[in-house]
Amino acid sequence: MLTSLTYPALVNCRRMFLKNYEVFINIGVHAHEKTGEQRVLLNVDLYIPLALSTPSGDTLDEVVDYDFIRGTIARRTAMGHIHLQETLCDDVARAMLAHPKVRAVRVSTAKPDVYPDCESVGVEVFHVKDHV
Repeated sequence: MLTSLTYPALVNCRRMFLKNYEVFINIGVHAHEKTGEQRVLLNVDLYIPLALSTPSGDTLDEVVDYDFIRGTIARRTAMGHIHLQETLCDDVARAMLAHPKVRAVRVSTAKPDVYPDCESVGVEVFHVKDHV
């Protein structure tokens, strides 16, 4: 788990997250993976400065909406077959980081049905905006 102690630029941030978001998508490099959808679990952490995410009027437009995360994932996965989890993670992370309120992002993907002798296989990426 990332902490503000690890990344000082995140010390004044709120962590917003989407946990174990389950999607069924076309993903994989092997022939048998190109014939149907696989279950993939996505986890997204957004780090948003408190100054940009502390509502004074208790209204949705004062924060980042969870629908932004889900919609971004839906748009990317609707684009067609993805060969690598790394590609999916990188694409989702880039789109999340493009949001003007987001300072940093962590995205992980896991394929839980690949091997019978482990919980899942997956990848994770973390990015902080250069201009903070």
